[in-house]
Amino acid sequence: MSDEIKVKDSNGAVLMAGDSIQVIKDLKVKGADTLKRGTVFKNIRLIEDDPENIEAGAGRNTVVLKTMFVKKVT
Repeated sequence: MSDEIKVKDSNGAVLMAGDSIQVIKDLKVKGADTLKRGTVFKNIRLIEDDPENIEAGAGRNTVVLKTMFVKKVT
């Protein structure tokens, strides 16, 4: 049995560290502008023990996104 946690996007595709993702819905961000639908983030990071959230770089900042609002870019 595998103890590895699988992180999946809104379509059920498995996400890995370093993947590129796209935001599927306009999202309000605390202390910043709105993330527009279609925004692409490259080189995401997975959060240990949390399959529902990922970290993505937004300029100099890091944003934590729910996986239900992103899809994997191939």
